[in-house]
Amino acid sequence: MWWFQQGLSFLPSALVIWTAAAFIFSYITAITLHHVDPVLPYISDTGTVAPEKCLFGAMLNIAAVLCIATIYVRYKQVHALNPEENRIIRLNKAGLVLGLLSCLGLSIVANFQKTTFFAVHVCGAVLTFGMGSLYMFVQTILSYQMQPKFHGKQVFWIRLLLVIWCGGYVLHVITTAAEWSMSFSFFGFFLTYIRDFQKISLRVEANLQGLTLYDTAPCPVNNERTRLLSRDL
Repeated sequence: MWWFQQGLSFLPSALVIWTAAAFIFSYITAITLHHVDPVLPYISDTGTVAPEKCLFGAMLNIAAVLCIATIYVRYKQVHALNPEENRIIRLNKAGLVLGLLSCLGLSIVANFQKTTFFAVHVCGAVLTFGMGSLYMFVQTILSYQMQPKFHGKQVFWIRLLLVIWCGGYVLHVITTAAEWSMSFSFFGFFLTYIRDFQKISLRVEANLQGLTLYDTAPCPVNNERTRLLSRDL
């Protein structure tokens, strides 16, 4: 069995690879058509003119879905590992909300280009990287709280360094180089989930209330319970 077939470890990998591809393909298309300066343009500038804006928007929308799935799986994993730790439960719920807000921001950035809806685009960017940085911070605290029983020190220090890297951009530096660096470090944070996700799988259960759509009273039906994602993927 390959490493990405273990548990749900392919989710964070797919998220990072797909998002990086969205940035790179849009950049290549934009410079090929001479729509942007090839020397480190702003990421948003590589997705403001057709056809690259279509590619940028479509790929980032898929990235947002992958991000939601990754954040939810992480939430369920921490919840299952610490069923009675009130502090961790609260942090875990806060992380879920922050992560989902960041995904919403990513979708807004994808669909509202800066040249047409600048204010909305900026709000999306703030949600993506502002809430995203807070999400990373919460997950780093969780990593500290869960060591050494569930996490090694190495994972905690890697996540802490990535949080500091992103935070340094948000608080101090606004340049094109910093934007590219921060974006890749932000999504690269999810690569630290790979080993964690190798130890988890989710199942979905369908609870039928009747044999047809027109039953007025519930009747006993055998429920269907399968893996949320096939092991064969």
